[in-house]
Amino acid sequence: MNPPFHLAFPVKDIAETRSFYEGLLGCSVGRSAERWIDFNFFGHQISAHLTDGEIYEPPANPVDGKQVPIKHFGAILDMDVWESLAEKLKDHGIDFIIEPYVRFKGEVGEQATMFFLDPSGNALEFKAFGDQSQIFATD
Repeated sequence: MNPPFHLAFPVKDIAETRSFYEGLLGCSVGRSAERWIDFNFFGHQISAHLTDGEIYEPPANPVDGKQVPIKHFGAILDMDVWESLAEKLKDHGIDFIIEPYVRFKGEVGEQATMFFLDPSGNALEFKAFGDQSQIFATD
């Protein structure tokens, strides 16, 4: 197994962030303090840090005719977990930047993907591959 990564990111409200990541996404909570909180983000450690400054919507690049936020993070899930999460997010009324869909259908690297914002405006992408050996495939 690859070592887990650590990512710190800005948030506007710790309680709202906790509700979103723990309650909606199912991330368990690690250590926390008044201005930060750690989450187990699918086996990786992410740290939400309260900021008093603005959090700007990230610029985007066109990909497959869609506007993909340049600054984003997420996880690659098993397909059944991805499908369950997509349904849960739809049921919760999440406003997707990019609705759940399958890219490269029938091609090498076929993948399901979706993009949405957390309550602070941080862009998240969740992916799934039918064949995880193709995560880095080019042909």
